[in-house]
Amino acid sequence: MRRNLDTTALRAFVTVAETGGVTKAAGSLNLTQSAVSMQIKRLEEALSLDLIERAGRGIALTPSGEQLLAYARRIIALNDEAVGRLTADEFEGVITLGVPHDIVTPFIPRVLKRFAAAYPRMELHLTGSYTVNLLDQYARGEVDIILTTELTPGPGSVTLAQPQLVWVGAVNGEAWRGRPLPLAFEHNCLFRPAVQRHLDEAGIAWSAAVKAENSRTVEATVAADLAVHTILEGTSGWGMEPIQHGGALPDLERYNVNLYRNPARKGQAYDDLVAFLTEAYAEFTQPLSQRPSRLSAVI
Repeated sequence: MRRNLDTTALRAFVTVAETGGVTKAAGSLNLTQSAVSMQIKRLEEALSLDLIERAGRGIALTPSGEQLLAYARRIIALNDEAVGRLTADEFEGVITLGVPHDIVTPFIPRVLKRFAAAYPRMELHLTGSYTVNLLDQYARGEVDIILTTELTPGPGSVTLAQPQLVWVGAVNGEAWRGRPLPLAFEHNCLFRPAVQRHLDEAGIAWSAAVKAENSRTVEATVAADLAVHTILEGTSGWGMEPIQHGGALPDLERYNVNLYRNPARKGQAYDDLVAFLTEAYAEFTQPLSQRPSRLSAVI
């Protein structure tokens, strides 16, 4: 049968050990000497061990007491950390995070889950939009932290990764062979003008097969093998895969995944969220074969 250690008794034991006596421990704990002695006795009875013995005018720990002391300190520290994290005012509030649609998966789900576990009393509001919109919202103070996909680092930003922009089409699709090349992009997609410019420079005719207002429409069109699209490597949506075109399509740039944090918003929760994001998006630097699967990424 398992026995549970009383943290109140452990705290009394540690204080007696550190102060060298019951009297000093009682003053430190704001308890009576008899109350402290009772806590020590309760702990000894729970373990069926002698923990403290008299040594002249002071006390000394028994071998069992010395062994318990290290565990007791760790248990009390974890107890105090948990209570502080769950009840302190500084761990309450709202943080607003903005992320472009195209880099939400597979990274953001597990960042949200990890943050919720670390700060259960804080609200993390996620907003998805285009980089241009997010930069405008950030400039107006409407979001606390944003991620962007930009060709260069912006003022005050930190670059988390530099993934390659790649061509994608339907699984085993043939649309990429068509001329003019059918393209599917959101209307405000940052990548669209650069992609069209690369095709023009390569002398490849293209047509706008669909110009959508959301990524779902683009994904459906591409998955149906009616058009091709471009994404940052490792973020393919359902029904799409990188095109092995053998040079038939132009190479594309690397983009910066930049993080902007409102300098006026400070605190451990903000620091930890930035750390979680930094760690998650570092996977862009890993080979695709070493990255977590989409399923395991959210666990």
